[in-house]
Amino acid sequence: MNPISFTDAAAAHIKNMLENNPKALGFRLSIKKTGCSGFAYVPDLITEIKHDDIHFEAQHNLPVYVDPKSLEFFEELLIDYVVEEGHGLKQKRLVFVNPKEKGRCGCGESFTLE
Repeated sequence: MNPISFTDAAAAHIKNMLENNPKALGFRLSIKKTGCSGFAYVPDLITEIKHDDIHFEAQHNLPVYVDPKSLEFFEELLIDYVVEEGHGLKQKRLVFVNPKEKGRCGCGESFTLE
């Protein structure tokens, strides 16, 4: 079983980004300490594979790489892609749904873990 799940919308969006960036080899996810709550997700397209990253294929043959130090925080993580409309603007973004999250800061950029 893969450590991270993707909705079809998220996998298709990331796959499209990879296809539009020929140097990209895959999607990488890690977390870093930051913000007012403690941690932030760091999604990235990679052009170089780190030798200790954990690799798996998600739907749409999406190559995914995970920082092994972050893996314990990603069990049961779901990544979605949403389009939000409001005030005549469209905001498209990845959304991280993690049952291990205990709380988020007011701006939504950082989170705390169990």
